[in-house]
Amino acid sequence: MRLRIFIALLSLLSAVQAQEYAANPKLVVGVVVDQMRYDYISRFYSRFGDDGFKRLLNEGFECRNHHYNYMPTYTGPGHASIYTGTTPANHGIIANDWYDKFKKKSVYCASDDKVVPLGTTSEKEKMSPRRMLAMSFADANRLHTQFQGKTIGISIKDRGAILPAGHTANRAYWFRGKKEGKWVSSDFYGPSLPTWVRKINQTEPGKQYLKAWNPLYPINTYEASGADSNDYEKGFKGREIATLPYDLESLSDQNGGYDIIKVSPHGNSLVTDFAIEAIKKEKLGIDKYTDVLTISYSSPDYIGHNFGVNSVEIEDTYLRLDKELAKLLEVLDVNIGAGNYSLFLTADHGAVHVPSFLNKKRIPSGYIDGSDLKKRIQKMLNEKFKVDGLMSNFSNQQLFLNSEALENHDIDKEDVQEALVHFLEAQPEIQYAFTREQLSSRSMTDPMALLVQNGFHQRLSGDVAMIFKPSSIMYPKKGSTHGSPQVYDTHVPLIFYGKGVRKGKTYQKTAVIDIAPTMCAIMGIANPNGVTGEVIGEVIE
Repeated sequence: MRLRIFIALLSLLSAVQAQEYAANPKLVVGVVVDQMRYDYISRFYSRFGDDGFKRLLNEGFECRNHHYNYMPTYTGPGHASIYTGTTPANHGIIANDWYDKFKKKSVYCASDDKVVPLGTTSEKEKMSPRRMLAMSFADANRLHTQFQGKTIGISIKDRGAILPAGHTANRAYWFRGKKEGKWVSSDFYGPSLPTWVRKINQTEPGKQYLKAWNPLYPINTYEASGADSNDYEKGFKGREIATLPYDLESLSDQNGGYDIIKVSPHGNSLVTDFAIEAIKKEKLGIDKYTDVLTISYSSPDYIGHNFGVNSVEIEDTYLRLDKELAKLLEVLDVNIGAGNYSLFLTADHGAVHVPSFLNKKRIPSGYIDGSDLKKRIQKMLNEKFKVDGLMSNFSNQQLFLNSEALENHDIDKEDVQEALVHFLEAQPEIQYAFTREQLSSRSMTDPMALLVQNGFHQRLSGDVAMIFKPSSIMYPKKGSTHGSPQVYDTHVPLIFYGKGVRKGKTYQKTAVIDIAPTMCAIMGIANPNGVTGEVIGEVIE
């Protein structure tokens, strides 16, 4: 009798487990907002509608103390880290562009001379994910489903589409502006664009979004921002004053043609509309295999760089993005079914307040003359070691030494690194500096040092790394930027929503590398091969 009961219980448990594993989401949607500070949620919350950000926050799980755990906080490393579940130290996307010390030239994180562009003849669109050394969780899903589950990546930026979608994606699409205004890809994903994409391009999609950027509401109601007319914004060529509205069509010739769409909220609409077409035309989420759709909204980054984080333009952008999210969620409800899909929303980095604005408010901040700093470094090296050309490159807050020059003059590399760190620590712009040997060790405990170390790839990175002082940037005096390990660049939103996600929030610290393993747990699949993050257990229903 007991044996029969025990067998029945085992059978019931097996059935429950089978049902649990079979209940994977039909579609997983990853939404990354380029350059979204965490405080944008609270800053603009009262003006959001009920069906966009508020729906995700009220019905999903919010991680309120979510951070990047490395530097530099750039778009390429950010997207790669979100989807691989590891840091640049492992996945190898150490910046958007970096100095290749073996080829002695700068390389781009998604460039690939071996591929052929699709949808354009421009050689500048030769792109693929080959420089990313780890799998994305979309790759893990492709493996898990025996390549039956689809992966589609979409963004205005090539790197925002390519790196999340991973190495096995069915397609990745990005927008080419200039004089073309079309969706493009490369033959890394197949020999030609699908018919539905070619049809969209035949309608000249750029023209549809090349229209006036009017404020969504009266300017005097934008109380979460500074004055519309101020001294901290670049604006557009052809306009003396950077104030809304902007006639994008009349300004386009002087501002990169269709590229001006990217620097407006219409760029987000462009992405949403294309993503909706992809959902329908690719028939995502309609069979038993989980599909993955990666969406990156790049326009907030272009707008933030141009107008700054305290601008009316940024506020208007996020109020409009709220409506784009509501539109996307409605389509997902109709086409996939509410409760059948899982979604997360996060950002690839934050941004700093414009230092000239902070200076006026007596908050310590400043600008760094990179050319002058480089000259000071070279002068010190020449005087101390009596040799010219010891430094090959200065980029991404890293110094690369010339190994050939060191060897030819029998100079010890570690001596040069230590001399550089000693010199840099005395410079007014620098908060910290580290040698390659320090970053290659596993004994560092200082929080800032660990952020540098997590972004330091032993083969690809330089010989000395530095951190600038808070709110000190190497950038023009108008507009905002990012890249540092400071909290304004690392603290970003993270919201999970939909199937497999419970409602709630946490103030426990989470890291960008935790997103991929958490999504894999929801999907019931193995982690991608480079994962160093942990599952955020509180998220799982």
